Amino acid sequence: MATLLDSHTVTDSEARFPAQDPVNISRRGVLLGTAGAASGALVIGFGLPVGTARAQAAAPAPIPVRVPAFLEIRPDNTVRFLSPFMEGGQGVFTAMAQIVGEELDMDPARFVVEAAPAGKVFQVMDGGMRITGGSMSVRLTYETMRRLGASARMMLLEAAAHRLGVAAAELTTEPGRVLHAGSGRSLAYGELAGGALDLAVPDPAIVKLKDPATFRWIGKPVARLDMHDKATGKAIYAIDCKVDGMLHAAVQHAPRLGLTVASIANEAEVAAMRGVHSVHRIGGAVAVVAERWWHAKRAAEALRVEWQDPGKDTDVRYMPADFSTEAFAERLANEKGPGQDAEISGDAAKALSGAATVVEATYRSQYVHHAQLEPPSALASFNPDGSLELWMPNQAPEMFQAEVAKFAGLAPEQVKIHSPLLGGFFGRHFLYPGGNPYPQAIQLAKAVGRPVKLIWSREEEFLRDPLRPMAVVRFRGGLDDKGRPVALEAVSVTEGPTEGIANKRSAELDDTALEGITKKAYAIPDKRIAQLFVKNPTTLAYWRSVGNSMNDFFYECFLDEMADKGGQDPYELRLALLEGNVRLTNLLHAVAELSGGWKRGPFTAADGSRRARGIAMASPFGTEAAAIAEVSIVKGQVMVHDVWEAIDPGSIVNPAIVEAQVNSAVTLGLSQVLLEETVYENGMPAARNYDLYPILPPDRMARVHVKIVESGAKMGGIGEPPLPAVPPAVANAVSALTGRRVRSMPLSRHSFDAA
Repeated sequence: MATLLDSHTVTDSEARFPAQDPVNISRRGVLLGTAGAASGALVIGFGLPVGTARAQAAAPAPIPVRVPAFLEIRPDNTVRFLSPFMEGGQGVFTAMAQIVGEELDMDPARFVVEAAPAGKVFQVMDGGMRITGGSMSVRLTYETMRRLGASARMMLLEAAAHRLGVAAAELTTEPGRVLHAGSGRSLAYGELAGGALDLAVPDPAIVKLKDPATFRWIGKPVARLDMHDKATGKAIYAIDCKVDGMLHAAVQHAPRLGLTVASIANEAEVAAMRGVHSVHRIGGAVAVVAERWWHAKRAAEALRVEWQDPGKDTDVRYMPADFSTEAFAERLANEKGPGQDAEISGDAAKALSGAATVVEATYRSQYVHHAQLEPPSALASFNPDGSLELWMPNQAPEMFQAEVAKFAGLAPEQVKIHSPLLGGFFGRHFLYPGGNPYPQAIQLAKAVGRPVKLIWSREEEFLRDPLRPMAVVRFRGGLDDKGRPVALEAVSVTEGPTEGIANKRSAELDDTALEGITKKAYAIPDKRIAQLFVKNPTTLAYWRSVGNSMNDFFYECFLDEMADKGGQDPYELRLALLEGNVRLTNLLHAVAELSGGWKRGPFTAADGSRRARGIAMASPFGTEAAAIAEVSIVKGQVMVHDVWEAIDPGSIVNPAIVEAQVNSAVTLGLSQVLLEETVYENGMPAARNYDLYPILPPDRMARVHVKIVESGAKMGGIGEPPLPAVPPAVANAVSALTGRRVRSMPLSRHSFDAA
């Protein structure tokens, strides 16, 4: 039994199928279409080696073809590629085309790339996983995608050999064509697709990959495939999707988490408003369905709802009416207990007791919103056979398919997930209890018997956006008689995003709570890293670079604090603590050289302003990063003039995309450290739109200088790694300039004077 809309209790059979015959909908061309192949096209599957998401283990040997993805070579000599990964501005569609096209010998510009539908065949990561996140897409499937292209090329060569009556060994390729030098004949790939259709996919063991020295496209700044459609307004996002017979919906959420509808004072009047189809109760919200979204929005806002608190035995997150972020931060700072060990090296307690100097400090981070450009939406449509189709932004189609099936009472194969372009990532489009609109869209489509597109207004998004956790970290550092760190203890008082999403504390620690404090490369012999768990009343989520986004701020700032206490230059101290680590030493030298040579300051710039520089490092998602920031103080607030960042992802596919992602990550890192903060008062967020939730304006954006270092190490991520070093580099620069140690974000909470 399941209770759905309007207090109507439905039977299991009713929950499985729509209440009335739905409208048969058409698809709007390819953008809303299925993943079928054109007639006569070459469609192949490819074997997938199992990668490791966070561990940098060696890639296993190729496996036989049994997990297919689809590559379609069309008669017009274009290529349609179904990407296992979502495009949300990070450039993965272009990178995939470069990798596959390189081995296929086809110009990536000839590719049309679309997100693959949900299905086990597209779960190409370790353990049958498929997510677009953790900066994993390219690095964990690089060799597999190369083998895909190489296998397709071998099949085309074999088909051409049959057509031309020659041995395949006599043939070569140039972009998009098979050549027979002996006779001067050639065939376009599109001409061969039909003949190659029935050929067996080569054994992965015999597929040979190109020598990287001969690469045409990998490692080159290939133009983004999605830019033209985005620039001309042709790109289709979930918020743009339409189907025949569709209605629109808007919601008014309960002002605090956990509240439910007691009554609606003016339901009849709202139901009679212009364009309104119907009014509904959906758990902790009320909804209006209408012919136009604006009518639905105005009507939903007009509803006068009396909300009631949940019962004492509720298992949902509940936001108390007296909750405030200031009070919660104080609680975290004063929470007692040693915490649960996450990383131990040597005997930190003994080393601290014997240290010449002990440095103690408490650092704090803030809640932050995702604040992505595209508001959440979902379009739900039941088909006559009882199956369900959903168009919605997501980063994990199979996860959503499984959850939707359970929610709707359907088998997974009865649920089809369409994944349009994402209007921003930032970790927003995962499965978050109460943070996704798709359950509401499904309920409304079932209730009205027609397709329903639900869009959360910006105000509703700010009310229900799950947040990056808040944390307070208590540090103790021990210095020897020369001022060098010999011991470190860090206890983070927080709830990690993974355990927050699960709404429970598991037996094992949540790695995402502490990443950026744990596994640091600095040679501090005795250390203890721990977490003291405190549950949040807010819902929690992943945020760009996840735990590293706040934890590297804590660690790298405290490292500077220890350097100051010990009379050490922070740049030279890092070099000393990384002695013998060639990769990170080279990276530090690279960022210093990029900035024109390390100089901390304070110093007087050419314009007469007093400035200083700060430095920080981070090692997220298999990539190493180092940043230097130069700041001044203008009317009591921090102005960041330049950020120099050196990034070593091991090897790269597209330097232009890497540089764009560094610029993007620096922007978000600056926005976080300077301005962004989610504030709650009386159980309510103070900001419901961008007017009260400031993000970095153009006139406060720094100049960004990027150095890509290809060390040859195992390929790391790109989208998230450039962010975590930026906030501590800025904060360390501010501390150098003002002589005042900064221990919390955002810096807008403070007023500064230059030293």
